[in-house]
Formats: sequence, C-alpha cells, structure tokens
Amino acid sequence: MDILQTVLVILHLLCWALAFGYAVSGIKSEAMPKGVLHGVLGALLTGLLLVGVAEMRDVDVNHMKIGIKLLVALIATGMAIWGGRQEKVSKGFIGGIAGLIAVNVIIAVAV
Repeated sequence: MDILQTVLVILHLLCWALAFGYAVSGIKSEAMPKGVLHGVLGALLTGLLLVGVAEMRDVDVNHMKIGIKLLVALIATGMAIWGGRQEKVSKGFIGGIAGLIAVNVIIAVAV
C-alpha cells in the first residue's frame, strides 16, 4: 500500500505541474491549452484516490484541508473546461487558473 501511495503522490504532483506549466504558457497566446484540462483532471482523480488510500490505511486525514483543496481543484477544473470551449480567453482567466493551482499546492505543502 505504501508503494501505491507513493506512486499516487508522484502522479498527483506531476499532474499539477503539467497543468501549471500549460497555464503559464497559455497566458501569452490567450488560448486555453488542452494540457491544462488534462492536468487538472489527472490531479483531481489522483487526489481523490490518495484520500481513499489514506482512509483505507486508517491514517488521520485532515478533512478540512482535503475539502478546501477539493473545492479549489473543482473550481480550477470548471474554469479549464469552460475555457477550453471558448475560442479566446483573457490572460487574467488563464492566470486565475494558474493561481488556483498554486494555491492548491501551497495548501498541500504549508498546511
């Protein structure tokens, strides 16, 4: 179970890094890169799996932290889905997604 959790953590962080990188690169072009959506969906899925694995192992889970991170991830996912359907999005919109991703990682590390 430890190996599964380690693999999920690595995949989770890589998905956030992928989404953040694509979001920052998309600010110049004012178009939503497809990688943002793939990254946030991957991070959302691996995050949910991480919580499930932690609950199965009887690890104390900070449910408030997980709830806030889930909310931020769902907002970023919704923004990525909506932005992917638009021809052109503003720099601030893509920057907002990048900011939400940064907030999510900061909450994970600092809290």
